[in-house]
Amino acid sequence: MPFVDVVTTMLDDTVPLTVNEWEEWGDPHRPEDHAWMLAYSPYDNLPPVGVRPDLLVTGALHDPRVGVHEPAKWVAALRASDTAWAPRCLFRCEVGAGAHDGPSGRYGHLAYEAEVYAWVLDRLGVVAP
Repeated sequence: MPFVDVVTTMLDDTVPLTVNEWEEWGDPHRPEDHAWMLAYSPYDNLPPVGVRPDLLVTGALHDPRVGVHEPAKWVAALRASDTAWAPRCLFRCEVGAGAHDGPSGRYGHLAYEAEVYAWVLDRLGVVAP
């Protein structure tokens, strides 16, 4: 789950752990920290058009650490900024039980990992015998 909209998320002190992480990530209420966070925030610094790799971005509806809106918003911004590349950016959202590292349960998690590996192998051009 990508933590991509750094400034907006860190400004929201209702998000679990946010206030506790101001010491590590910076306190966006302080102008110098805000500028620093803005400089490394992936949402605010999209990669250049024309050189982006294919992306599989994941999110989870029930993730308490990274809200599902973060990766969804990032994917939308990426797609809007490069419409020719947009079909190569896939967003996979876990909507069932599970959170930060995929669905819960041994078999659910294995199926999730298999989807990720299948996507990578497909992008690498690996063909099953």
